[in-house]
Amino acid sequence: MSGRTVLVTGASSGFGALTVRALGAAGHTVFGGMRGLEGRNTDAARALAQHAQASGSDVHAVELDVSDQRSVDAALESILSTGARLDVVVHNAGHMVLGPAEAFTPEQLAEVYDVNVLGTQRVNRAVLPHLRAQRSGLLVWVGSSSTRGGHPPFLAPYFAAKAAMDALAESYAAELARFGIDTTIVVPGAFPCGTNHFAHAGRPVDTEREAAYDEAYGELRRGLPARLASLVPSGSDVQSVADEIVRIVQLPRAERPFRTHVDPSRDSSEVVSVVADRIRHEFYHRAGIEDLLSPNDAL
Repeated sequence: MSGRTVLVTGASSGFGALTVRALGAAGHTVFGGMRGLEGRNTDAARALAQHAQASGSDVHAVELDVSDQRSVDAALESILSTGARLDVVVHNAGHMVLGPAEAFTPEQLAEVYDVNVLGTQRVNRAVLPHLRAQRSGLLVWVGSSSTRGGHPPFLAPYFAAKAAMDALAESYAAELARFGIDTTIVVPGAFPCGTNHFAHAGRPVDTEREAAYDEAYGELRRGLPARLASLVPSGSDVQSVADEIVRIVQLPRAERPFRTHVDPSRDSSEVVSVVADRIRHEFYHRAGIEDLLSPNDAL
């Protein structure tokens, strides 16, 4: 299989950084989208450049802020200016927040949706004309088992945004099928260690309302990361998410799954997804639009 050209958003750390390196090691040309290459992510960009030199991988950092359409458009222009044919986009950029839902202002919720949901829309509007013109491509959406599995409280804005992204991905899958563009939703479970999700989680700005929850829920909130970590078997590695994305990218079109779970905590989201995807699959057949389903969708 010849190497593909892949754009990974949110590539400065966590799943994104691991995925860029894993795809590079598999022989693909990879552009890791990061915001602030000359600011907040200078060290991450430098580390990726050093990795590329040491490993001989064809991986590059590209300035990309998913909350800014001009930045997204410029990133795509930069990639295409190298003569590359963009084959795969990995929607990985995301931001977590932690705290009582009531204490977040509507503007804060909008910011979470902006990164986790609208960010994917900005990237799609930039890349899809290119993918549609070449009549091929793959969108990989990095979701969350929280959208359908058991999920804890005090992460509501993040979970709501991930659920919205999942719904968007499902609709896009059908609308792009006739252009030869595939969709796979990768669903990681809770990985409290190995990512910066909890370390960099946002907090409510309404501290008065946040404090109102301390007496009843303070101990639970403080121990939440440890509770989630206890559900993950020892030896579980976030690298497994990156490895699964590499596997999907390298599969022939007819063998790519519509949804795949990487969930060592086994929160049962996969069970719910199987049922939900089966219902959607049967509905498409009843409506006579089954050609919009991928070959392995809910089979």
